Amino acid sequence: MSSAPTPALASTVSSDGTVIAYRVLGDPEARPLVLVHGWAQSGACWGPELLAALAERFRVVAVDLRGHGYSAVADAGYDSPQQWADDLEAVLDAAGIGEGGVGGGAILLGWSYGGIVVADYLASRGEGRVAGLVLCGAVTSVSRSAGGAVGPAMMAVTGGAFEEDPATAISALASFGTAMMRSGDGTSRQRIFGLSLATPPAVRQKLLTRRVDNDETLRGLTVPALVMHGEHDGVVLPAAGQANAEMIPDAHYVGFADSAHAPFIEEMPRFLTELDAFAAAL
Repeated sequence: MSSAPTPALASTVSSDGTVIAYRVLGDPEARPLVLVHGWAQSGACWGPELLAALAERFRVVAVDLRGHGYSAVADAGYDSPQQWADDLEAVLDAAGIGEGGVGGGAILLGWSYGGIVVADYLASRGEGRVAGLVLCGAVTSVSRSAGGAVGPAMMAVTGGAFEEDPATAISALASFGTAMMRSGDGTSRQRIFGLSLATPPAVRQKLLTRRVDNDETLRGLTVPALVMHGEHDGVVLPAAGQANAEMIPDAHYVGFADSAHAPFIEEMPRFLTELDAFAAAL
């Protein structure tokens, strides 16, 4: 296998003028894989090892959501499904991912809160640019929907993760970071924790105070979906993944017996195997 190139950092401008950053790597002729990270993370959450492996298979586009990573910290837009769709659309435009484009339609992969953003995009823009959907440890709604069922580790962060005081925020986010993985190397664990701290407290709060229900969007999908979920996930309950898989007409559910919230790190070989099989069938 050829070595993966160093990710190139690029940016584009969304509909409200917010700069949205993204990383690009892999063969420009390969099928696009668009990675959408979770709450209080960034496109760096996937880690260099996984990004290198994915770049051998896909043209990888790893987004930094507004307020996260290298993207601008906008004052507004965090509670708007339309704005999230516009942000993702701007990245697809800038990366040249279009209907019938080189490599075929994109695979949209949403991890954790990224599942909501991906669902917002599909609700607004439809499936024209999309060949398949992957949900990993993901919620798709912030509501009473079964597809939005979060666990105790997520609910606990409201006790201090929005505070400006560093000691309070660190304490609240430490338990969240610990719940992310039940295995995985120390470097990956620290990277996830560090990204949470690097996300502004106001952004952390705004993402969790919105309300949206994407159940009808999921029920109306015609593209195939792969739903992967760690069986020990205390951030987003496995029941959420199972419910999302049941709502999507053409979905396949895979449980990861040795993972919590980050199967792509905790059981990376199996994660890649499942993704390979899904992509090959598109």
